[in-house]
This record gives sequence, structure tokens and C-alpha cells, in this order.
Amino acid sequence: MLITDDFLPVPVPESLTATYLVPMVGLPKVGTKTAVRALAGRLAEPVHGLATQMLDSPLMSVDTRPVAEFPALPPDLLTAFGAGQAQLDRLAAATHLVVVQAEYRPGWPPAHEWAARAVAAAVAESAGGDVVDVFGLQFLDPATALRSLPDEQGRIRLVDWVLVPYSSDAEGLWFTTKGLRRFGLLELQTQGVPDHLTRAWGAVLTGAARRLLRAWTDGLAGDEVPAFVQLPVLATVTGHDIAVAYGNPEQHGATAPVLLRLELDPATDPDADSFLSLRPPPGHPGPDGRYFAAACATLFDGIAPDVRYARPGDAMSRAIATARAGLDDVRARFLAGRLPAESQLVVKYGLPGDEGPEYVWAGVTSWDAPERIVGASASDAGTDPAVRIGAPVVVEAADVVDWAVLGATGVIEGGWTQAVLDAGEAPA
Repeated sequence: MLITDDFLPVPVPESLTATYLVPMVGLPKVGTKTAVRALAGRLAEPVHGLATQMLDSPLMSVDTRPVAEFPALPPDLLTAFGAGQAQLDRLAAATHLVVVQAEYRPGWPPAHEWAARAVAAAVAESAGGDVVDVFGLQFLDPATALRSLPDEQGRIRLVDWVLVPYSSDAEGLWFTTKGLRRFGLLELQTQGVPDHLTRAWGAVLTGAARRLLRAWTDGLAGDEVPAFVQLPVLATVTGHDIAVAYGNPEQHGATAPVLLRLELDPATDPDADSFLSLRPPPGHPGPDGRYFAAACATLFDGIAPDVRYARPGDAMSRAIATARAGLDDVRARFLAGRLPAESQLVVKYGLPGDEGPEYVWAGVTSWDAPERIVGASASDAGTDPAVRIGAPVVVEAADVVDWAVLGATGVIEGGWTQAVLDAGEAPA
């Protein structure tokens, strides 16, 4: 086995198992094979054929058992991962569970996951019920489960298979992935992420998962399953990785790549999970959180450090007027939680300088008073040494010249002044 400073050997499990449950009242009225045949023409190949073949092989089992034979699924965790009350009520009323399990070797395609999810969705659809993904502790309605399976080109959205939960501690946010072990790879984690990067870092970690999963499956492409796969110690993440992971490859921008260092964090408890930790590359000065903020600023349009000084111009004046006219509305939507899911609101404001105002961006964390915005700086200011990436800032609404709602692949709404600058209509 080759071990160098450039690669990290990650152990490969001998086999992988997928488990899905279908809660129902009474016994199934439609046979499993009949339910799967009903998906013909609706499910892309080779998934439909794969599900049919595995159903007829020892690699898959489908059993119906009384609910009492199973440990109770934790409703608090199911709720945390998106379960609705109606789904929880149907689970509580269920008398039986259809258990779909499949086993396969690590590699691509992940036949155990694709086939088991397809079969479970077929059973649930025939019974008018739900699918429970045991690994992710998620409820899936049959249509959602089927949409998550590969299309005609074999493409999937990684966000349908890998979640990114997080929690808070004294050092900031602790992010982990939950789903990479479906494919045999250790889960990723990042610690010390600034609080204002909740949505942005979740997207970055998803993009990193996509890049590393590709390297992982490339290492498993041979006929024999190796004991280890060598992953690069320095992982490159781009806007394209994030866009593809979210199923929007055409929306990625030409962003600069970001480097993250991969470290193995083995569990000390034999019953606990080991992780692959993502940290700044060697030689980065300062706390990890500052590098993570800079990485987000690089990867997402609209929050890159903007030290350009916009001179007055008709296009810029119109852009600022448009942004300011929409401040009250975007504040109301921010407070009501009506901005798009997994998005981040940022504002652009001016700092006084000898050569005129310097315009910088900040992520909004709270906006209780209409005249005052509390946030965290998304860039280092050249005119004020106290304004650094990740540092808390208080912005007067009167100083705001622009705002934007950012999604995983860039600006969803707003960013009018940035568009003028990028078009070169206002010299800098």
C-alpha cells in the first residue's frame, strides 16, 4: 500500500447494506414484484432492471413483520430530519412494517441503495404509505423517493442522499455529513465554523462530499475491492462541485477553487463513528473559522470581498435606489422565515475612507430594529482593521446600498450594485 504525505489511506468496508421500512396497517395487498413491475417506464434504466434483478437474488430481502418486533423509531430525530405530524401519526398507527434490505460491495453504482429505495418506494406507492430511510432517519413519500433515483444519464442530486446536520458549541458550529457511509466512505466533519455561515458552509460541505465521493468511487473501480482507498490530503472544492451536488450543474459560476485539508479523526469509542475532518490547508494563519469564511466568500457570488470604490453614475444610482426600495420587504420576509430554504441574506454597506466609502458585505444574523442590522462581516475591510471576515458587525440600515439572497450556487435575488460593477458600467 502506497502512503505519502499527499494522500490519506481510508479503509474500505467489505460490504454495504441499505435498509428501508414501509409502515402500514395490516398486511400488504399488492405483491412486491407486482408493485415493482408497475414502475416500468417511470423509472430510468438501469435502476428498474437492477431492482428487479436484486429482488430475485439473495442480495435483497423483503419481509413483513409486526411493528412490535422492532425497536421504536425515535420521533424526535425523525422530526429533526423533516418528518411531518401526519407521517408520524401514520407510523404510530401502523401494525406492520415491510422491511426492504439489500447488500452489495462498495463502489459505483451503489446498487444496494438504488435497488432498495426503488423497491420500498414501489411498495409504499401501492399501499398509499411512506418510505422510512433507516440510515438517514428520514420519511420519504414515494414520489420523492423515486425522484431521488438516477435519471436516464445516471445522474443524482447528492443532497437527496447526504444530509448536513450541525450543532453549536463554544467554538462555533460543528458540521457533519450524514449519508456518505451509504457509499462506504467515512462521514465528513468541520468544527469551529462561524455562526453566520450556517447555510453557506452546509453547501460547501456538500460540494466537498461530492468531490471526495468521486475520488472514493474512482478508487473502487477495479474488479477487486481494495482494503484502502487513497484520498488526496488537499481536497479542492469549486462552485461547480456545489452546483452539481444540488442538481444544478448549469448554474455554477466560474469561481476560484478552495483548498481544504483532509485529516482522519478516528473514534476512541469502538461503537462511535470515525470522521474525515476538513480543515484549512497548511500554513494558514489565524483561526480556522476565518479561513472558512474566506472560502465561502470565494465560492459564492455576492459576498466576495469588494474593495472597489464606486463613483457616482446613473446605473449605480439606479441600482442603489432599487436595493433600498426593497429593504422593508426583504426584512419582513427575513423575520417571517419566508426567504428560500437554505438561503442567506447579505447586505452591502459603506465604510468611510480617505478616498471615499469602501463597500463591504455582511451576512445578516438578526434584524429586530428596522434601522439596525446585526451580522457578521463577509470580507476584510481595508479602511477599518476591526472589520474582518467573520467578525460581528452592526450596520445602520441607512448605510446599506445593496442586499442579496444567496443560494447554494450564487445570487437568487438582489445584488444590483454588484451587477453594475461586474458589467463595468461604474468604474472602480
